[in-house]
Amino acid sequence: MSKVYFIENTGSDHDKLGEDAAILLMTLAQDSGFVFEKEVPIKVHFGERGNKTFIPARCYDGTIEYLKKKGVSPSYIETNVLYRGSRTTTEKHIETARYHGFTQIPIIIADGDIGTEYDEITINKEFIKKCRIGKGYGRFNQFIVMSHFKGHIAAGFGGALKQLAMGFASRSGKLEQHSGISPVINAEKCISCGICAEKCNYDAIEIENTAIIDDEKCIGCAGCIAVCPVGAISNTWGGSNFLEKLSEYAYGAAKDKDNIYITFVHNITKECDCAGMEMEPIADDIGVLASTDPVALDAACLDLVQKQSGKKHFDEGRPSLEHAEKIGLGKMDYDLITIKI
Repeated sequence: MSKVYFIENTGSDHDKLGEDAAILLMTLAQDSGFVFEKEVPIKVHFGERGNKTFIPARCYDGTIEYLKKKGVSPSYIETNVLYRGSRTTTEKHIETARYHGFTQIPIIIADGDIGTEYDEITINKEFIKKCRIGKGYGRFNQFIVMSHFKGHIAAGFGGALKQLAMGFASRSGKLEQHSGISPVINAEKCISCGICAEKCNYDAIEIENTAIIDDEKCIGCAGCIAVCPVGAISNTWGGSNFLEKLSEYAYGAAKDKDNIYITFVHNITKECDCAGMEMEPIADDIGVLASTDPVALDAACLDLVQKQSGKKHFDEGRPSLEHAEKIGLGKMDYDLITIKI
């Protein structure tokens, strides 16, 4: 049974949320004998432009200050998104992060300018044999993985597992989880400009009347999605076994890493922070939780939300926890340790 630490916080004071996260980090590190390395990135989600319910930058101040007091050099780390938005390329991603106030420490975008730089991590699981993890993650052995627990249209909920699976994956890794490998061309929108073919490193795109992707050559890096000037290239979202693939990618992202996981159960919305729109919370704020086990942490967050709301919010995502436990990522059984402030 894994330990999950919990501080109840139903207020809207972002500074207090940040202090609670730092207390959990300190408590967990002391109890587990965690030894920090000299550089430890903080995995976060900067929020899509237009979104108002992502976890604000001030909520990470306490963690940053604690790490610095321990002699640790922190940075933010992320990967570019698969869809077309304000975080599709490194330039736009960092611009969005800074616009949202994430200016305290350096920012690392781990998968290159358009999300095509990755390392392959061999896991040999049921659905995924090798995970494509953003190359920049390979430089580090430890991460503070900080998540926002909320809904997600495909995963049921987003928490620590999704931060690992999608947040560590390169663009092609994200595509592999969501669907097959090759993106698709919308012939009506394509202007045959040839930019996608020029940028493709695998000669997988030809230009005739429209761009055409050769499925045999395409490795699914999805860089063409990022560079298309008219949005004519997109991924498909109809892949099978998404929850299982997500769990296996989370396993690959955490493999051989010494991580601490912290999750804010605040601003609990139906959809995730990738939605570039204002959303209303569907449950009350609960607090901040932390663990060295991402499966136990997500299970505790899900249980608390369902208990507090009296509804089966996000229950469709529970199979991802079951599969994650099956493959050895963590345990769904947990001991919830409440810390009184």
